[in-house]
Formats: sequence, C-alpha cells, structure tokens
Amino acid sequence: MVFSSVEFLVFFLPALIVCYFCTPKKFTKCRNLILLLFSLGFYSYGGVKFLGLLFVSIAINYVAALWVNPERSIKVRKTAVALATVGNLALLFYFKYTGFFAEVLNGMGCNLPVPEIILPIGISFYTFQGLSYVVDVYREQAVVQKNPLWVALYIAFFPQLVAGPIVRYVTVAEEIEERHESVDEFYQGLVRFLFGFSKKMLLANSMGEVADAIFALHAGNMATSLAWVGAVAYTFQIYFDFSAYSDMAIGLGRMFGFHFEENFRYPYISRSITEFWRRWHISLSTWFRDYVYIPLGGNRKGSGRHIRNIIVVWFLTGMWHGASWNFILWGLWFCILLLGEKYFWGKWMEKLPSLCRHIYTMLLVIISWVLFRCETLLQVVDYISVLFAVKGTGLADQQTIYYLLQYRWEFIFAFFASLPLKEIPKRFLQKKPDCAVRKTLVFGGAPVLAMMLFMLSYIRLAAGSFNPFIYFRF
Repeated sequence: MVFSSVEFLVFFLPALIVCYFCTPKKFTKCRNLILLLFSLGFYSYGGVKFLGLLFVSIAINYVAALWVNPERSIKVRKTAVALATVGNLALLFYFKYTGFFAEVLNGMGCNLPVPEIILPIGISFYTFQGLSYVVDVYREQAVVQKNPLWVALYIAFFPQLVAGPIVRYVTVAEEIEERHESVDEFYQGLVRFLFGFSKKMLLANSMGEVADAIFALHAGNMATSLAWVGAVAYTFQIYFDFSAYSDMAIGLGRMFGFHFEENFRYPYISRSITEFWRRWHISLSTWFRDYVYIPLGGNRKGSGRHIRNIIVVWFLTGMWHGASWNFILWGLWFCILLLGEKYFWGKWMEKLPSLCRHIYTMLLVIISWVLFRCETLLQVVDYISVLFAVKGTGLADQQTIYYLLQYRWEFIFAFFASLPLKEIPKRFLQKKPDCAVRKTLVFGGAPVLAMMLFMLSYIRLAAGSFNPFIYFRF
C-alpha cells in the first residue's frame, strides 16, 4: 500500500482516524496498540509473507537493547551490540545482496547458483532504524524501552516504515509514552500531507513519465537535447517523489502526535556538493555520519584516515541504495566530488560567483542521477556519451520540442517548487503575528490551496495508473 493510492486514502486512513480518535485521549496505550495494529496491517498489504521478517528484526533489536543498557557489564554490552549489528546486517545482506555477490563471484570464475530473492519492502529503512536504537542505548543516548510493543511501534510505525525518513528512537521516545494531540497539530499535519500528496501526483509522476520514456530509448535514437530533458526530468522526479513521501510521512506522524525530523531542505539550491548532502536525504546522511563515519574516526586522525573513512561511507551509501554496480559507481562519484571539494578545488570555488557555484553543483548532481537511474554500466556510458554529444542522432530533434511543449507547465512548476519561495511570505508573516492578513492566509489560504491541489491530484490518481514510488525498492 502506498500513500498515493485509493485504498490508503479512502479506506485505511479514515478507518485509522476514526478508531484512534474515538479512543479517549487518556488511554495512550490503547491508542498505541491501534497504531501498531494498523501499521502491521499496512505492511502486510504489500507483503504479508515478510511480516515474520519484520517481527524478527523487532525481536533482535528489542532483546539486544535490553542487554546493552548501562545495568550490564561492559563486556556483555559490547557483545550484545556486536551481535545486534551482525544480526541486522545479516538479514539485510541475505535479502538484498546475496544474488549480486553470487553474480560477482561467478564473473570471477566460480559456478554458484544465483538465488532469486524477493526484496522485502522497506528492509533498508527499518533495519537502519532498529540498529540505531540499539546503538543509542549502548551509547547511553537513549533509555532502553522495556515494553516490546512500544519497540515494535517505533520500528513498524506506518508513516516511515517502508520509505523513511529514518527516525531516531530519541526523537519519538517521549511521544510513544505520552504525547499531546490537538486539533491544531492534526490540521498542520493534514495540510503537510495534502501538499506532499499533490507534489507526488502532479509533479513527480509527470516528470517520471518523461524520464521513463526517454531513458527507455537506445542511445542511437537520442539527440543530446533529448538526453538532457530526460536527465532533468529524472532530477525533478526523484526529488519530488522522495521529498513528497517524506512530507506525507511527517504530516501523518504529526496528525497522531509524533514529530519527525525534516528529511529535505531545498537541496537544489545548493552551491556545492557538500552543501547538497546537508540538504538531501538528511536522515540517511546523518545516520552514516553518526554510526559509521564518526566511529571510524571522522577527520580527526589525519588526511589519510579521513580519505579512507569517506571512501568507506560512500561505498556503503551506494550499496545501501541497491545491489548493483551503478549504485556503487553513484556512491563513489559523490565520494570523489566531496574529497575534491575538501582537498583540491573547494577553497577556489568559494571565490566564484554564487551562480557559477550553483551551476557547477547542479550539473554534477544531474550526472549523478543519470548514474542512479541507469540499470547497467553500459547504459550509463551510452547515456552520458549522448549528453555530451559523443553519441546520438545530433544536438537537437523534434522529440525534445514535443516533450518540452507537452510538459511545459510541469517543468515550470517543478522548477519553482524546488526553490524556497514559500519562505519569503512565511518570514514576512512571522514578523506580524497579529496581522489579520497573516491569520487569513495561515488558517484559510493554506488549507484551501491544499484541498484544491488534493482534489486535482485525486482526479489524476483515479484517472491514471502511473504511480511509482522510487524509494520503495530500497
């Protein structure tokens, strides 16, 4: 089940709202059980056969956290956190990487069977989330949760279960035990959800239609201009697709009294690759920073160790996204760029005009999404060759004009929606808290606009079938 589906909007969410808010507010435990049961039902809808795997993951992290809390000896705690790490990563490795490494070994001369293993929905997200809970308890940054149902709720809570953001236990620990739902919080969460849904249906899906059509073409049938249209379309698609899901997840959490951290902060306004990764998929980048990069030593032990740590982190970041050489190449691409900015051209770049730095960043980001989108290394080479006019049918063609005209409004709105334009009136209105215009816009304008976009989006949902979520496969 996905948030942008009729089943979720018409049946699941209304049923949950009725059951949850008909339960008296003082019965927080009952409300928690309702959320847990609905979350398990949400996950079962897309893969009931993997529900047992989710329970195993929950059990591993629940038991491990009990053994790593400060009441135990340091030896027991270290053993428990090591076993939890091995257990979590073993599940992830088996389901996500067994087939890939079997193919790699066969390419080196082995003769191993390549198993066809179906990837459980959301395994990368809930594995990292559960493991972070155990490590935080071990570091005494979080208090161990003795109730297994509340650990299950933390890991399996449906808004962030299958596609993030990766939520730290310390972020929601108090809200699991006691939270303060209100009409205002529900309203704010609902508006955030509706805007995220509209972003997904009106922008991400439209850009996805363009990107899928162009990336499906052979390099010999593409002009350079068409290849750039496809790359830019995918650049918009992946941003609006994933950030829309994060918006909906954050909004849904807030409707039920939970506050998740932001996962995107307008990454396409960045003026360096370093800044880009402070703004893009924040929950993942901070996870690798806190649980891999810093434990390896960060940048504290000389440039050699720092370079090694960056390589390890970005190799693992690429692998986290998928068992494929193009994802590894994508991770190493960012590794090279980040090291380059740190040790070579970063200080020189700071002297350039802001516009030049922004063009530099977006050009490299667009190329990175070509690496990410292509399914094979050969396709990567072919597509980039067309981008830079080494291959293809020429510099421009009629197809380019067709897509630009057919989707002109979607491209225009996608461009402006990727900019922090809404922050301008927001800052202005915050300076005038008692202004009548502010109250009208905040309490009237936002929900009216959200509902109008939602109705338009729902019509599109009912009429069409193109509705993928990119990060569901991770």
